[in-house]
Amino acid sequence: MARGGKLGEPGAAEASAGPDDYVIGVHDDPAQIDAAAWNALLDADPAATPFMRHEYLAALHASGSATAATGWQPCFVTLHRGGELAAAAPLYLKAHSYGEYVFDWAWADAYERHGLAYYPKLLGAVPFTPVPGARLLARDEADRRVLLRAVREIAKRQGLSSAHLLFMSEADRSAAAAEGWMLRSNVQFHWQNPAEAPYPDFATFLASLQREKRKKIQQERRRVAEAGVEFELLQGAAIDTEAWDFFHRCYTLTYRAHHSTPYLTRDFFARMAGTMAEHWLLVVARRGGDRIACSLIGLDPARRVAYGRYWGAVESVPCLHFEACYYQPLQWCIAQGYRRFEGGAQGEHKMARGLLPVATHSAHWLAHPQFARAVADFLEREGDGVERYLDELNERSPFKAA
Repeated sequence: MARGGKLGEPGAAEASAGPDDYVIGVHDDPAQIDAAAWNALLDADPAATPFMRHEYLAALHASGSATAATGWQPCFVTLHRGGELAAAAPLYLKAHSYGEYVFDWAWADAYERHGLAYYPKLLGAVPFTPVPGARLLARDEADRRVLLRAVREIAKRQGLSSAHLLFMSEADRSAAAAEGWMLRSNVQFHWQNPAEAPYPDFATFLASLQREKRKKIQQERRRVAEAGVEFELLQGAAIDTEAWDFFHRCYTLTYRAHHSTPYLTRDFFARMAGTMAEHWLLVVARRGGDRIACSLIGLDPARRVAYGRYWGAVESVPCLHFEACYYQPLQWCIAQGYRRFEGGAQGEHKMARGLLPVATHSAHWLAHPQFARAVADFLEREGDGVERYLDELNERSPFKAA
């Protein structure tokens, strides 16, 4: 660990460490961190995703989407050794628990009822993005463990109630367990293309499903086609400004329909078009030549993984959501030889579309000893329930028996 008293101050770094010591920095703007060094750590991690790229995180901040004003104050931590970046993590001081998809509202309520402040808390996550993957970027296990200790020390020095790491990779989870953090599990639904015999086309995928699931999908697709809806799939630079504008209009309408405020600004997506265009696929639905709906899919072309992200429509058509968000993307993934399609947070209904349950993981540290014990007891009971739930889901596979 770095020596000195600056560890918990945003923008500060320990400057007096020797050549074999860690120099720890805390940054209130991702732009303060060398993008190439950050991305090099990420690219070396087998659990990398596009959403941990420096460009993505920097765009969230620069666009006004994830800032102190929206309750996401950047507090990124870096570890340098021998002048090189050895480890790093995206951290935020959070004034609320919105946009996280791992719910701790009950913990915050319990703190409040006992006259204690739960917020601000320290959060290691990608804002508004429930995609599992690397959260603790590190050259090796030793650096990852030191990074975890630095995160906990930052929380302690700033007098925070807690620190949390969400949607972690298996390597992150193992390191957190070794450092004594409390572990929590949840469930998402992902589609897998069989590694040994990938689907040659969508019809073959459908044929692998049980009869009632297959018939339901065929009926849903038929209803959309009979409504006169056609689809256009735009990737990368083919998503022009007009298409991005239409997408953002649909995205905003979806949040308004749920009486909520959109998290991401139009400027964020403009930055994505400028710096990460190759990581996006836009599924556009048209009727009579007019755009009526769209879904945005994140892409990792190198690892052949796609991620369902956002959806919206200006016109209601029965079953259009399923077609735009599942069937069109899956058909595209099969045609492009993609290995996996992740359907996003929650949604047991996704199983009927061929997405199977997988466990996701988070880690938690609470400063208050009594609350920490109470949460540990809760997580043990909750973990048993999640395991049973996964077992039940796996018994209801939508696929034909082998």
